[in-house]
Amino acid sequence: MLALTDPLYAVCAVYAVYSVCAVAYPGNRLARRARPRPATRECQAWRQQRSADGSAPVVQAKVHQVALRETSLRPPPPWLIRWEIFAVFAVSLGASALNAALNLVGSLLQNKSLASQQALLVGSLAPFNHWLDLTLQMASIAENLAPVFLVLYLMVRSGEPPSVMGIDSSQPARDVTRGAVLAAVVGGSGLALYIAAFHLGVSLNVVPEHLPAVWWRIPVLLLDALQNGLLEEVLVIGYLLLRLEQLGWQPAWAIACSALLRGTYHLYQGLGGFAGNAIMGVIFAVLYRRWGRVMPLVVAHTLMDATAFVGYVALHGKVSWLP
Repeated sequence: MLALTDPLYAVCAVYAVYSVCAVAYPGNRLARRARPRPATRECQAWRQQRSADGSAPVVQAKVHQVALRETSLRPPPPWLIRWEIFAVFAVSLGASALNAALNLVGSLLQNKSLASQQALLVGSLAPFNHWLDLTLQMASIAENLAPVFLVLYLMVRSGEPPSVMGIDSSQPARDVTRGAVLAAVVGGSGLALYIAAFHLGVSLNVVPEHLPAVWWRIPVLLLDALQNGLLEEVLVIGYLLLRLEQLGWQPAWAIACSALLRGTYHLYQGLGGFAGNAIMGVIFAVLYRRWGRVMPLVVAHTLMDATAFVGYVALHGKVSWLP
């Protein structure tokens, strides 16, 4: 009998273990698994430095930076651009255009003139509770701005920064000046056209606002004006004209398409609202192609809507020429 401390016993035990492993793992897989992996460049540098000075240096992690041009997506192909345009407007102003056309059909089917009907732009969403009303107003503004962020996201994924449409802060004074002048000219002309269309019976009585007289009334109206300016000008001018140009559309046809869309989603105001906004769309599109910037148009649209909202609050019931 062999004692546990006998060296021959240890040799026999090791041989027995090896024999069992050889049967369980044929082809010497254990040997292959135990084969050392080739050292990385960092490990080789560490070993060389350690053998040189006898110390263990600190190996810094190597950060791999990929160039933007390697990760950014190129502008999508034409067939994908068409689907992208359809998807963007199907969840935003395209759907609004369809609803506006149906609303006009409903107004025409009523047994009364268009001028005797009203089109409310901003109304109370919870008249029984002012705090809930304010919350719903802010939620509505945020939801309406979602398509703007969607468009900017899609463009960035295609390697197109917002500055491609002129959405940046590189020319603040010029953008504000151009926007203010444009708002004064187009806004004044638009008001005259609306009053004429109303008296001709081809436009509804457009009521800009009907909010409770509380402290947040004017701030909400101003935010609504800003939301309208961003949503319409970024989508209908900047984004749509850019994508149509990438599809090879002639400038005249692209401008006509943009203006027609703008007029269509204002059909709920009547034929006067359609005509006035379509004309405004042509003017804005031509100026965008000339300036290459959408920011002046955002400023102009915001100023026009803000003037309409706040002006209605101040003048309604006090002047005879305002319906």
